[in-house]
Amino acid sequence: MSEPGTVVELPPAATPGAAPGGASGGLAHNALWQLTRARVLSFLREPEVAFWVFAFPVLMALALGIAFRSSGTPRSRIGVEEGPGADSVAAALSRSADLEVLRLSPADAEAALRRGKVAVLVRATAGGSPTLVSDPTRPESRLAQLATADALERAAGRVDVARPRLQSVVRPGSRYIDYLIPGLIGLNLLGTGMWGIGFAIANWRQQRLLRRLIATPMRRSDFLLALLLARLLWLVLEVGIILAFGALVFGTAVRGSWLAFVLVTLIGTLTFSAIGLLVAVRARSIEAVSGLMNVVQLPMWLLSGTFFSSERFPAVIQPLVQALPLTLVNNSLRAIMNESAGLATVAPAAALLAAWGLASFFAALKWFRWD
Repeated sequence: MSEPGTVVELPPAATPGAAPGGASGGLAHNALWQLTRARVLSFLREPEVAFWVFAFPVLMALALGIAFRSSGTPRSRIGVEEGPGADSVAAALSRSADLEVLRLSPADAEAALRRGKVAVLVRATAGGSPTLVSDPTRPESRLAQLATADALERAAGRVDVARPRLQSVVRPGSRYIDYLIPGLIGLNLLGTGMWGIGFAIANWRQQRLLRRLIATPMRRSDFLLALLLARLLWLVLEVGIILAFGALVFGTAVRGSWLAFVLVTLIGTLTFSAIGLLVAVRARSIEAVSGLMNVVQLPMWLLSGTFFSSERFPAVIQPLVQALPLTLVNNSLRAIMNESAGLATVAPAAALLAAWGLASFFAALKWFRWD
C-alpha cells in the first residue's frame, strides 16, 4: 500500500501475447529500455557520485604519477657520519654519479637510517677502513651498499680488468605511471560496477520500492539486465577520461589492440556489475550491503596488483590471486597497453572473466526477491 499523498504509476497490465512492457513491444514501450533509461537518469540526479566515478581516479593518477615520476637515473642516498676521516670519505663518494651524499651528525645518523632517509650509513675511522651500516631487509640497501663500496675502492686506486660496454634503453611502458593507469581503470570498473548496482538495489529495497514492482508485469531478468546496461552507457566516458588524462599529462598510450582493450573493459564492467547484483540480491539495508561489498572487494584490492605487482605474494596463493576478476582485468589491460598484446593473448583471461560474470548473473537471477 502506498503512503498517503503518493501517486504510484504502474505499467499497463500485460495482455496475452503482448511483449513485456507494452502491446507493441516497440523501443519506446519496452520494459528493458525504460528501466535502463530510468537508471541512467537517476545517476544524473546524484552529482556526488560523479566525483567518485570520474574525478577521483584522475586525482589519484595525478598524485601517484607525480610521487613516483621518472626523474632520470636513480641515485642512492648515502649518509656519512661526522667524525675523523669523514671529509675524505665524503669526497670519494661524491665522485660517484650513482650516489647522493648527506653529512650527518652522530645524533642524527641512526635516526636517518632507521627512518629510511639514507640507504647506507658510512662511519669513517682515522687511518682505517670505513664501516658500512645498512638494513638487509630493505631491497634498496644492497644496491646502495655495492655502489658505496665501489666508489670507495675506486678512490683507493682500484683498476677494473674487465670493461664491459654499457647500453641504456628506455622501454615504452616501463614507468610506474604506465603500470598504474591500467590498474586504476580496473579498480574503477570494480568499484563503480559493484557499488553502483549493489547500493541502488539495497536502497530501493530499504525504501520498499521493490515491493511495489511486484504488482507490475516486469520480469526479474529485465530488471537486472537494465542495471547492467545502464552501467555500459557510462563506460566510454568513465574509461575515456582516465585514458585521456594519462595520455595528455604522462604520455601513456594503448600500444596493443583497441579491440582487445574494448572487449576486456566491456566484459570487466559486466562481470563486476553482475557480482554487485549477486552481493545485493538479499541485502535488506545499506549497512548490510556495505559490509558484503567490502568483504568481496577487499581481497581484490589487496591481491590483484592495482598499485604493485600481485607476484609479490607467496606462490602457494598465486592460483587464487591470478583467478580473481580484478587480477584478470588488470593483467589484461597492462598487457594490451604496455606490451602491445592482441586479442589472442588476452582471450583466455577474457573467457575466465566472462565465466565469472555469467555465473554471478544467473546466481543473482535465481536468488533475487522483490521483497
